[in-house]
Amino acid sequence: MDNSYRFFENRDCKYFPCHEGVDEFNCLFCYCPLYLREHCPGNPCFIERDGRRIKDCTNCTFPHQYENYDAVIKLLRG
Repeated sequence: MDNSYRFFENRDCKYFPCHEGVDEFNCLFCYCPLYLREHCPGNPCFIERDGRRIKDCTNCTFPHQYENYDAVIKLLRG
């Protein structure tokens, strides 16, 4: 897939891939814009640390799948 406004893959990043299991990895949302939402369409888990509840997105690939671009944009607008 070619890099565009909907998809960008940076294989030169020292963290690439930051998640396993995605063939065409979209780096456009490197920092997930849905992180601050408690309820998002991904599959985060929550951990307790120092008395705080922390969202752990280690196993979530939702924003990195190119077919989810429209869903991410819709949630940001909504």
